[in-house]
Amino acid sequence: MIELYYSSSPNVLKVMIALEEMGLDHVLRFVDLSKGEQFDPAKLAGSPTAKVPVIRDDRPGDGGAPLTVFESGAIMEYLAAKAGRLLPTAPRERIEVMQWLNWQVANLGPIGGQFWHFERFADRLEPGTDFTYPRRRYRRMLNAIWDVMNRRLAEAEFLAGAYSIADIACIPWVRYLDFAPSERPALARWHDAISARPAVERAYRKSAAFKTEYGRNERQGVAYPFEGLARHTLVS
Repeated sequence: MIELYYSSSPNVLKVMIALEEMGLDHVLRFVDLSKGEQFDPAKLAGSPTAKVPVIRDDRPGDGGAPLTVFESGAIMEYLAAKAGRLLPTAPRERIEVMQWLNWQVANLGPIGGQFWHFERFADRLEPGTDFTYPRRRYRRMLNAIWDVMNRRLAEAEFLAGAYSIADIACIPWVRYLDFAPSERPALARWHDAISARPAVERAYRKSAAFKTEYGRNERQGVAYPFEGLARHTLVS
């Protein structure tokens, strides 16, 4: 059984989708960020990073002790290797997937996250500050990312040719942010096709079962600088 330590985020969703797509038995362990649970390694299966997602596999392939894996890219690769799915073994096909997976981790996620921060939270954290430059900067960078994806998907059905963990890693971020679908038809086609997959729909339903509003205290402000009422609310 695999335990997924989670709260609501695109990086968590990509792991949830992977678990559903691969048919791996798993259980969800909610980490309440409003209570600072992410700072307690005991709440994250021993992970030292104070971040979700984290998984704990009590039956790793080597037959050894339970294994904890943190960082979403590493988790995706681990799950694909365990399930023998969505990550080719042939060297050329495998590196194609790994290139796009690492591209997501290094580009789409961080730039998308910074764009969202300055668009939605910066004014509430620093009222009266002029955020014109960072907003313009991250919007330009995000548009460049969307254009990379659109060009690639105009020539291939999926990012690495065949559906893979690279597509799974990207879809939550594309759904989370506005990619101007009318301007990027290939990206829109890809978005709609993946969003309609049963495993993706199941993952989003499970994620929607919990609503997390981020809070802020002195310690949380380092990793989760969001204001608002912090609580874990079950959505009907």
